[in-house]
Amino acid sequence: MIRATLQQLRVFQAVAEHKSFTRAAEAIHLTQPGVSTQIKRLEEIIDATLFEKMGNQIYLTPEGKELLKTCNGIFNQLAEFEENLKELHGEVAGPLNLAVVTTAKYFIPQYLGDFLRKYPKVVPKLKASNRARIAERLEANEDDLYIMTNLPQCEDIDIHPFQNDELVFFASPDHPLAKKKKIKPKQLMKERLISRETGSGIRRTYEQALKDYDITLIPYMELGSGEAIKQAVMSGIGIGILSTFSLKLELDAGRLVLLDIEGFPISRKWYAIHRKGKHLSRVAQTFLNFLQQDG
Repeated sequence: MIRATLQQLRVFQAVAEHKSFTRAAEAIHLTQPGVSTQIKRLEEIIDATLFEKMGNQIYLTPEGKELLKTCNGIFNQLAEFEENLKELHGEVAGPLNLAVVTTAKYFIPQYLGDFLRKYPKVVPKLKASNRARIAERLEANEDDLYIMTNLPQCEDIDIHPFQNDELVFFASPDHPLAKKKKIKPKQLMKERLISRETGSGIRRTYEQALKDYDITLIPYMELGSGEAIKQAVMSGIGIGILSTFSLKLELDAGRLVLLDIEGFPISRKWYAIHRKGKHLSRVAQTFLNFLQQDG
């Protein structure tokens, strides 16, 4: 039997995840020499080299990769055991892992703030990315709950609607379309559209809506975040389309205006989803209930 300590395994896992002894030391609050010593002792115990250095980068050896799989399994089981104990004690405390599409970062923190005031022992981790990446995380069952609007095409998920919002076209106040009423969707084909990238839920939603008008818009510019799109539109480069959630500050300040496009805004629902059969921790189930009640 390998007589490695949990501390040594935690240090190894941190170095493997951060790909750096220095960053791992900062993450787990040890000195870099202390991390190096723990890794050296672990390598002696299992009689194998766990990392190899190429240039300024370190990489896992085949033995290191196998040990990382084992470590992940051990610590996942320990975390599950800890959650089970808390559930037995009736306490809402511990980790809450959320993965959300990019637009959700504008409103999910507000829910989390209210939730944490009620349950201060919860420790949330929030990952935001585009729809395609969140769907990958869902497939791999990497998180507790996933927040999105465009649902993935799979049957083994449980779906919990909790909120509505709208997608709107917008422009700078001095744009030629800014003061026009009942703009025909075909007029958009003459405009420079600043859009999210392929794979984003917003992109999929507006493209589907415009198909009803037999319109396909080729973006003038594709940007990976709503903030970048707003900056481009405020600079007068073109028009954009985003959720009303992400535009509130700029609309209130008069830096952006909504465009009156026939058939828009597009209403859509937000969902919290997870894989069917997934055991939700007490924290995750409580947060899901909180979303549905507060939403």
